[in-house]
This record gives sequence, C-alpha cells and structure tokens, in this order.
Amino acid sequence: MPHHDEAAPAFQAPPLACDSHFHVFGPAGKYPYGADLRYEPPQAPLQDYLALARRLGMERFVFVQPSAYGRDNRCMLDAMREVGPAACRGIVDLDESAPDAEVAAMHALGVRGVRINVSPVKTPQAGFGDTLLPRIQRWAARCAELGWQLDFLLPGWLTAELMPVLRRLEVPFTLAHMGMNLARDGVEATGFGMLLDLLRNGDGHCHVKFTGIYRISKAAGFADVAPMARALVHAAPDRIIWGSDYPHLSFAENSSVALFNLLGDWVPDAAVRKKILADTPARLYGF
Repeated sequence: MPHHDEAAPAFQAPPLACDSHFHVFGPAGKYPYGADLRYEPPQAPLQDYLALARRLGMERFVFVQPSAYGRDNRCMLDAMREVGPAACRGIVDLDESAPDAEVAAMHALGVRGVRINVSPVKTPQAGFGDTLLPRIQRWAARCAELGWQLDFLLPGWLTAELMPVLRRLEVPFTLAHMGMNLARDGVEATGFGMLLDLLRNGDGHCHVKFTGIYRISKAAGFADVAPMARALVHAAPDRIIWGSDYPHLSFAENSSVALFNLLGDWVPDAAVRKKILADTPARLYGF
C-alpha cells in the first residue's frame, strides 16, 4: 500500500458508501495484457485495494475493466467472485456481439454495465464519433433488456461531439472523469455547459463520475476542479457518484485519501454526500 495513503480521511463516509470506479490488476503471467497499452500496468491486487477501501469507509465496490486487459475481463471477474455479488458490481469491456450465455454468466457475478472506452488523450479526429455509433446503439439495446448501463470514458471533445447521441439514450449511463472537460477551460466552457444542460434538462439517464480529476487538472490541489464539481452537484445532486480511480495508473503519485477528502470540500453538506456515496450508487447499480 502506498505510504502516502496511511492518513485517516478528513470526513466519515456514510454507511454503505460505494467506490464507484476503480481497477485491480493481477500477476502478468496469469492475466496477460492486451496489445494496446496506454500505461505501464501496475501490480494492484484486490487485497491492497480492499485495505484502502476499509480506510476510506467503503463497503460497496464497482469494479471497472481497465484498458490494459482489453476485452479479457478475467482478472476483474475473479476479483468480483472473491468479494461476492452482495457487495460488488462490475463494468466490463465486451464485444457487442458477445453471446447471451457469456453475458448472463457475467450478470450473475454482478456485472451491470459495459464500457465505451476511448483513450482520454486521443486528439480530435473528424467523424470519429460516428465510428462508435454501432457499438453504442447495439449495447444500448442489450442494456435495456439486461437492466445494464453504458459507461463512457471519452476525451472531452468526444463527449461534446456525442452529446446528441447521449441525449437520445434510453438507458442509464455514466460519464467518467466529469466528462473529461479540462478544468482550465472553466465552467463557462461550451462542452461543460452542454454537460450541465444534459443533467438539468435531459431525461435523467446521465450520471457523472467524480473520478480521475488529475486527468483534467494540473492546478495545485486541483483547485480549478472545485467550481466544476459544485456546478455539477448543483445541477443534479441525485446523479453524481464518486470513485477513487485506484490505482491511478499514470498518476500513481496521487493519494486516494487526499482525493477522497476533496469531496468534503466540494460537498460540505453530509446529506448530499450521502446521496453521492451511498444512495445514488445503490439505485444505479442495483445494490
């Protein structure tokens, strides 16, 4: 466990608090990596994560398939088996033509969603959003039948480009890392304004994850993220969730405890924090 996470959190998590976005990694010999590595995969076994989760007061867990494993979900599914379906859910990366039997087996373990995962550092490419439409549409249809959701990790420009598609979705979906809107652009930025409008005036399917803020901010203490976080909570306090994004991958120098403490600054009201940490994940993931 990283030494810098040994401090106690600055506030107490509510009962049944949920870490809604984190990853585990197993031994490379047992779980080989995919070809398209975005980062050097760390050793981040389940036991290390659970020790951190106890320190943060987390009692429920949403595993998210990391890009390093591609569509081989075995490491995550094995960890979910160990935790058990009462306390965990999972978001897989899966081909849209995956057989029903495979999907049903995953559902039984607690899987409740599928990732639409594009590298957050991908540079703008005209028409790229269109290439994702078959996957989004096919999975949206399957998710509607399964009671699953779509989990988007997209660079900010692509979140904005896909906004008309997101508005039409008829299943719950999440946007990781605050939709990857860069904090330096501020709350007045066009893309961020579109996200606020979707939360306020959409049909309630959109949920925003407070995760991975080091991907959108370079400021000391991530001070420039605070106005964005507060604007999102103000727009839709019932549709915000929090995740540690452990083990932080290319940003491993970050302390999970310090990141958790920021939620106390952004959301001083304990009742609203309870929504973000416990009530909304319970509803969204079916705990």
